Amino acid sequence: MDLCHVPATREKGWYLALMAPNVKGPNYAWLDPSRLYCHPQGLQDCVADLLQPFQGDAIDMVAGIDAMGFILGAAAAATLQKGFLAIRKAGHLCVQTVAQPYTDYSGREKVMEVRTDAISPGLRILLVDQWVETGGTMRAAIELVERLGGVVAGVAAICMENSEGGKWIQERYKCSHCVPPHLQPRFDQHQLGWD
Repeated sequence: MDLCHVPATREKGWYLALMAPNVKGPNYAWLDPSRLYCHPQGLQDCVADLLQPFQGDAIDMVAGIDAMGFILGAAAAATLQKGFLAIRKAGHLCVQTVAQPYTDYSGREKVMEVRTDAISPGLRILLVDQWVETGGTMRAAIELVERLGGVVAGVAAICMENSEGGKWIQERYKCSHCVPPHLQPRFDQHQLGWD
């Protein structure tokens, strides 16, 4: 796919076709959105679509989840002119942290952490990640923010699958994703097809 081509009409989600399928096997995510980030207009439109539902909402900071959530989160923070907080995999921060165990989309047990001095009580945080598949990673990030007294102003990801965990998040928090309704079943079943 041409990383410079911009379609004449740009409907929500047009940039999803820039994503590449997994060619390495079951230890990897089924789809790789990183090529979307290489396309200047695709990245801009993706971030604009993610932020559209939050226009006019009080957001004090954007937090991105390690690691691919850093890309979208930092882009969203820059667009909103807000600060950016990295929620990290455990063992990477050399400051005081609070940690939260979780199970990721592949069923692996992990721990994430966040610095304790960045979230003050009542701070409204938009959580951003690349993908919400089972919801385990995002729920851990929510837990960290709320344990420190922050308020989850919203959750944004390229795709929020209609898994049990994804539904739990969508029922409790304002959410935004980029997948049009007619494509959502394909994403939930991990099937490609953009028409």
